[in-house]
Amino acid sequence: MDNQIESSPGKNSIYISHDILKSLVEKYNTKIKIVYDKRNRSKIMVEPENLVETAIFLRDHYGFDHAESASGTDYPKDNEIEINYHLGSYSNQDLLPYILVLSTKINRNDPKSNSLINIFPSVEYHERETYEMLGVYFIGHPRNERFLLPEDWADIPPLRKEFRIKGR
Repeated sequence: MDNQIESSPGKNSIYISHDILKSLVEKYNTKIKIVYDKRNRSKIMVEPENLVETAIFLRDHYGFDHAESASGTDYPKDNEIEINYHLGSYSNQDLLPYILVLSTKINRNDPKSNSLINIFPSVEYHERETYEMLGVYFIGHPRNERFLLPEDWADIPPLRKEFRIKGR
C-alpha cells in the first residue's frame, strides 16, 4: 500500500486508523511501510532497528497499552522470519475495536530481534513461544527459554518450514 494517507473527519473507529497511520508516515516517512488499512485493522512494517522506537511512539501518543498477541512466520525463500505484534488498547476508548499489527522482518540465519517486553509486558509468553517455535532470540527478554517443548528438545524449531515430524 502507498504511504499516502488522507485525513478523515472525526475520531470514531472507522477513521482513527487513518489518523494514526498519517502521523506515523509524517514522523517516520520511509522508515515505515503501510501494508494494509482496513476497518478496525491495520498493518505496518518497520525495520528491526525501528521496532522499539515505533512501539514506544504508539504507546505514548495513542494509548496502545498491550499486545494482544505476537507471532512469527518463516519465509525460507526470502531468508526471513516475520514477527507480528497485534497491538490494542483497553485505556483509549476510541481504540477498543482497533488492532494495529506492528511487523518487522529479521534474518532467518541470525534470528534476533529486540524484545518489546519493557513496552508491552503482555508479550512475555508470546515472545517465549516465538523463541521456542521459530528460534527467534529476543534481545532484552529475561526468559528466552523452553516454554512448551520438552527441556531436552534437540531438533530444529518446529515452526520452521524444514521441520519434519520423525517417522512420517
